[in-house]
Amino acid sequence: MSRTGRVERTTKETKVLVEVDLDGSGSVEVSTGVGFYDHMLSQLGKHGGFDLRVVTEGDLEIDAHHTMEDTALALGTAFAQALGDKVGVTRFGDAVVPLDEVLVQAAVDLSGRPYVVHDEPANIAPYIGQIYATSMTRHIWESFGHTARITLHVNVLRAGRPGAQPDAHHVVEAQFKAVARALRQAVALDGRSGIPSTKGVL
Repeated sequence: MSRTGRVERTTKETKVLVEVDLDGSGSVEVSTGVGFYDHMLSQLGKHGGFDLRVVTEGDLEIDAHHTMEDTALALGTAFAQALGDKVGVTRFGDAVVPLDEVLVQAAVDLSGRPYVVHDEPANIAPYIGQIYATSMTRHIWESFGHTARITLHVNVLRAGRPGAQPDAHHVVEAQFKAVARALRQAVALDGRSGIPSTKGVL
């Protein structure tokens, strides 16, 4: 049975297409007009083992907020589609991922109950590149988690050497890699039938 999702989302601010195959090989094609965001979504697909296609046209003449938000919303919706009734999934996933001096923990529950907890240092640089506002990282996880209908915890356990300003690129990239690995574990089929919940539904 194919576990794929396809979402087209069009507003006065953005036009988004997302396609995801949970049982793919990590093949990624991403174009949002925000270079660093493309790099992060590529991490999600590659390290999550998903085939992922994302094409977004947004009002970048204003800023990148709508582009990143609407892409995350569509991505979460596509994940929910691909998960379907969640029969046979592992359900829970977690990962601790290092990226040089940074260490990030992510945990996922395909619970059907949207809830996002995000903890990262407040003193990272406000921008990565010209238009990726680092304040958007939390909003990306919130937008994705709510439309995917998952519980998601992302915690930056270590951000850098004591007394030094964290490398924002490393802090954000480690988060995307950790979430990718946690999702990969959670969506994996564990060889059992049925819904992994005493309620009988997720």
